[in-house]
Amino acid sequence: MTDRPTLFLTVGLPGVGKTTRARELAATHGILRLTPDDWMAPLLGDSDADGRRDVLEGRMVWVAHEVLRSGVGVVLDVGCWSPEERYAIRAVTESAGGRFVLEVVHAAEEERRRRARQRWLDAPETTFEMTDADHDRFLAAVRLPDAAELSGGPLPAPPAGHPTWHRWASTRWPTLPDLAPPGGV
Repeated sequence: MTDRPTLFLTVGLPGVGKTTRARELAATHGILRLTPDDWMAPLLGDSDADGRRDVLEGRMVWVAHEVLRSGVGVVLDVGCWSPEERYAIRAVTESAGGRFVLEVVHAAEEERRRRARQRWLDAPETTFEMTDADHDRFLAAVRLPDAAELSGGPLPAPPAGHPTWHRWASTRWPTLPDLAPPGGV
C-alpha cells in the first residue's frame, strides 16, 4: 500500500467500458473522475468540436496534476491510444508525487462495436456516430500497452525534438502548461 495519491488512467477504444471502469474506480477510492465525454457536448455541443477535445483533455491533465499535488487521487478517462500519451501522463503524475496505474480495458471486437452503436442511440450527447470504417481506422491507430510499458519500468526518452515528457505533453495537449519540475522529466 502507498500513501501517495494515485492517478488511474483508463486505456482502450470506444465501447470497451473505460467510463464504466472509471466510475467504479472513482466510487471505490472516493476520488475525482475526469471524463471528456461528460464535458464536450454540454460545453461545445459536440463530442470532438473541431479538435477542441485536445484543448479540454489538456485542461483535465492539468487538473489531475493539481489534484495529485493536493494529495488526492484521480481517475483520468481519456483513452490514450499511444504509448507517448501514456508516458507523458505518467511523467506528469510522477512529477506531482503521484503513483501511476494503467487500467487497460478490453472487450471483444463485436461487443465493442455493438456498445458504441448502442451508446450513440441511447446517449448521443456523450459520443459521436461511428461507422465501420471509423472502427477499422481506430483499430489500426491504437497501440495498446506492451509488456515493457505495463511493467512500470523507467520512462523511456521522450520523442525526438522534445527535451522532456512534459514538453511533449504540452505540445500534444495545447492547453497543458509545461509542468516539469526543475531539472525536467
